[in-house]
Amino acid sequence: MRILGLLLGILLLTGCAEKAPPPEKFQFTAQTLDGAEFRGDKLVGQPAVLWFWTPWCPSCNAEAETVEAISKRHTKVQFVGVAAEDQLDAMKKFVSDHRMTGFPHLADLDGSVWKRFGVTAQPTFAFVGTDGSVELLTGSPTEEQLDQRVSALMPKV
Repeated sequence: MRILGLLLGILLLTGCAEKAPPPEKFQFTAQTLDGAEFRGDKLVGQPAVLWFWTPWCPSCNAEAETVEAISKRHTKVQFVGVAAEDQLDAMKKFVSDHRMTGFPHLADLDGSVWKRFGVTAQPTFAFVGTDGSVELLTGSPTEEQLDQRVSALMPKV
């Protein structure tokens, strides 16, 4: 009986422990192109890919359909587009023209999310591990390279 009481006490104390705040780079709120609120802290603890793009970038235009296709293949990885350096209408047109409906796109009109992740050029991919680690890749990987990087985010079972 004492052991049961001790175990219940331990469970109660550990359950009351304060949850650690998310890493600073994930402590942001942004608007999607649709006007919905997006909280960066919802990415913590799950594999994710942030794709930093601009509507006028030739490489971004060339790889848009590939990014969309890979996001559909990897449904357990959260993809988020982060658009900057242009007007909202141009961002919406880019998403519409490339039929990118499989994941949210943020309108980073002031570039604050780009700064948070240290992004200085486009396209850039931020690969987020379940532990909160972030690896940046600037440039245009091949479809196979991108697919491999996204697959590597999934925890080994």
